[in-house]
Amino acid sequence: MSELREYRRRDRTRVTATQLDLDMENLTYRKWGGVQAAAPGDWLVNREGEAYTIDREVFERTYSMVSPGLYEKVKSVWARAAESDGAIPTKEGETHYEVGDMLVFNDPEGHDGYAMRAETFSKLYELGGEGGLSARG
Repeated sequence: MSELREYRRRDRTRVTATQLDLDMENLTYRKWGGVQAAAPGDWLVNREGEAYTIDREVFERTYSMVSPGLYEKVKSVWARAAESDGAIPTKEGETHYEVGDMLVFNDPEGHDGYAMRAETFSKLYELGGEGGLSARG
């Protein structure tokens, strides 16, 4: 298994987002090959026309407001290429991936993960995090 490497979000890859501050039961929808769920307080995010939800705690820990409704990811991620097809459990549900897609984690220990197509990942992230280059396995 390849080691996780630290990446940071490229400049000007902002998202629009709004918090789901609604009196509701869990919201479910299909995306990334599985059923996703959002709870009250989670965030509805739109990145270049792709809409999805992010867990409240994860969003608040990893994103910063640029202006009302506009946010940027400010925390590093750790990632590696998938060596086989599979699925990764996420806080919102499950994301299916194929060989070569990127497995991305919000911490260096490989917790709080999700999958992303390699092309999308390379448009959004660059090697090196908040504290410079680092790698963990």
